[in-house]
Amino acid sequence: MSMDAPHMLRARLLMRRAAIASVSVAVLLVAIKTVAYFASHSVAMLASLADSALDLFTSSLNLFAIRQALTPADAEHRFGHGKAEPLAGLAQGAFIAASALFLVIQAAGRIAEPEPIENSVAALVVMFLSIAITILLVLYQRHVVNRTGSLAVQSDHTHYASDLASNLGVVVAIVLAAWAGWTLADPIIALGVAGIMLWGAWGVTHASFDQLMDHELPDAERAKIRRIVLGHGAVRSLHDLRTREAGLSTFIQVHIEMDPAMSLAQAHSISDAVEQDLLAAYPGAEVIIHQDPEGLEQPPAALRE
Repeated sequence: MSMDAPHMLRARLLMRRAAIASVSVAVLLVAIKTVAYFASHSVAMLASLADSALDLFTSSLNLFAIRQALTPADAEHRFGHGKAEPLAGLAQGAFIAASALFLVIQAAGRIAEPEPIENSVAALVVMFLSIAITILLVLYQRHVVNRTGSLAVQSDHTHYASDLASNLGVVVAIVLAAWAGWTLADPIIALGVAGIMLWGAWGVTHASFDQLMDHELPDAERAKIRRIVLGHGAVRSLHDLRTREAGLSTFIQVHIEMDPAMSLAQAHSISDAVEQDLLAAYPGAEVIIHQDPEGLEQPPAALRE
């Protein structure tokens, strides 16, 4: 997702604010859930606390990654620092998975030796407060993602959105264990929370890996680029279309084929026109166009468009 300079500045501001809000919320949730866990000794509450502690770590990592990713390109990093975001995403995925496995171990132990939940009312108050705070953060993060396309903010949004489901699960666990007498509900729901965390870890890791490995843009976007390029009557064909994303930046490379009798000045003018049309569709993108005489260069079959 690329954008022009004013929108880029706005996007950077939104991303920083979202990262700071995420860290602040995580600190608050860790504090109140720690108190609630020691008061209730609920393993489901421990699961929620562990999730929030992980959110604090990953949100802090995101804040650092976003600052790095938004650093302008320099002499040592000509393509910018956008890959700081997917690198942070990979780290998040690993820590989320590790935290989920920890919860599985804790829940298994509690299934083997069930324990009652204490101070259930206080624990419920904490969980309802956590849910309200998390809803506000998720709504703000969704707004930022829609405006910026940030992978780092999207990763955080995924974490906190899954937190809503896990927090509701904790509420159900406390009610069933403390008031319905079903003590196994506590560790069973903790296992469900662990499953949600593992699913979220997979999504974050997959998206991050795609960016780090320079995965092509979706087929629909590539088809759109082809239509734009071939929309110029003087462009007879194209090949070697290559695309990728890194943070907020989109990169487009393409070879265009034109009349071999055309002058260099004409070819340059047409290439500039194609570039402007691509930039109109993908503002701020890095566009590289190579001009070829029609039929002179035959690309490898794997890259032929």
